[in-house]
Amino acid sequence: MRVTQTSSLALTWAALASALPSGQAKVPSCRFASQHTQQQVLRDPSNFINDLLYWEGQFHQNNVSYNTANGMSYDGTNIDWVTGERTVKHPFSAASKESLQVMLYTHAIAGSAEAARFLSPNNPAAAPEMVVSIMETKLQTYLRFNETYPGFGGFLPWFTSSTQDLTPTWDWVNRVPGLDNGELLWAVYGFIQALENTNNASYKELASKWQTWMDYTKTTAAQIFYKGNGRVCSVIDIKNQSLPVNDPNQSYDCEGTGLLNDPYEGELFTFWLNFFGGLSDADKKALWAIKRPQLVSVDYDMGNVGPVTVQKGYWFSSHETWKVMEMPYYDVDIIRRVYENAERVRTCNSVVTKVPGMFASVNNSTNSSNGQVIGYISNAGIPSISNQTVQELDVITPYSVFPTILFNKAVGLAWWRNMAIAKKGQNPYGSTESTRVDGTGASALVTWDSKITTVNAILGGVTEWTRQKMKSDGLYEEFISIATNEYSSVFKDLKGEHVNFCLPEETVPDAGLEDFTLCV
Repeated sequence: MRVTQTSSLALTWAALASALPSGQAKVPSCRFASQHTQQQVLRDPSNFINDLLYWEGQFHQNNVSYNTANGMSYDGTNIDWVTGERTVKHPFSAASKESLQVMLYTHAIAGSAEAARFLSPNNPAAAPEMVVSIMETKLQTYLRFNETYPGFGGFLPWFTSSTQDLTPTWDWVNRVPGLDNGELLWAVYGFIQALENTNNASYKELASKWQTWMDYTKTTAAQIFYKGNGRVCSVIDIKNQSLPVNDPNQSYDCEGTGLLNDPYEGELFTFWLNFFGGLSDADKKALWAIKRPQLVSVDYDMGNVGPVTVQKGYWFSSHETWKVMEMPYYDVDIIRRVYENAERVRTCNSVVTKVPGMFASVNNSTNSSNGQVIGYISNAGIPSISNQTVQELDVITPYSVFPTILFNKAVGLAWWRNMAIAKKGQNPYGSTESTRVDGTGASALVTWDSKITTVNAILGGVTEWTRQKMKSDGLYEEFISIATNEYSSVFKDLKGEHVNFCLPEETVPDAGLEDFTLCV
């Protein structure tokens, strides 16, 4: 029995288990994390993963994480401080959340049993058709949006998705971001390849339709975002979102001085322009030249850990590692080694600083008196190896483990478990957004970013399919050449590769919070 929109509100996990038809697999405890010891997870994480995928999959419901009417993601939903029931959904979303949805669906199309466990645990064979249905609906929604707002050139602003047709959120009228759209484009790129790999004619037809949508963005990307001399705008101000891209009265200007020149997740859009933007060889070289000063080597050296050479972070938030789930960066030896060092540091820094979890940009705690989330914390990471050293380090989040999982599932999940066993760390929709280090608060919220990044990392990201399609499109060797050149010119002598990943030594203290009553 899958937890439905209504049943999840009325039944605890125990009631669900007893309601199962005879012979059907038992529903794991909603509070499963505490039922697995750290040593059990380290020895063999498969049972833990099985439980995790089931409960994180409860997030994948209409009016919780997405809208079945139009196939579009919601950012997530608030949950009741006492019970854990969903309360007020976030009716908005963005291309970044769309990318997580599409990455997850790619695995289902490819026949992943783990993705099926998440999407359709009681009928795994139904997962691919479920995905195809949603993606057919989603594509029509994208196309209608572009017909209504052609000024976006096929790209997505932050949008409201609670009605049949999308509209830009109030603060993204006539504005569009590059970073989020880069994440979406490469996710769709991999999804198309997964469809093409099947022997199903209707799946191949869907691949062709998505390819047409994606190809249109290639014709508009540079016109909208590229301003010459290697400059890519982070956010574009559109003169009139209702006018076509090529209308003589249309124009696109950088919002302020912000450039998308980071070596983190924003680099996905740089590669899109490099391969598909129709730029000259000189402009392509300029794309990377203007980014080069931001790719910096730095050594972590705290406590008895270090020196360990890593890529300097903006905040060193786990969020900054998003790009490696989508493009085959780890095919480049020096990049794989640098990023593995980052996970040595990420895990060991929390031990050195006596923190029971790890950091990533995330929503802050909920005010228990009014049920409102206090705000969003962007500046959360490791200050000593970051550009931005003023950080807020009192809130930890389970999704901080996703880059660790890409290297070592068992260690990453040991850290996930250590945060999830905190009071209110799990709820009827899986893991909770975040918790305070001192145990005095939690964020009564569930979102794509704080949950499905972890799920996609467990599944391995979508590099398998983007690599295949890049090779088919004749792009792979150029990607390897650019990535190798950029990183090998900066990282010549890696220190600390002998350092082991660290395991949790602290736990979130019991400061009097009560678990959600629907998840005990």
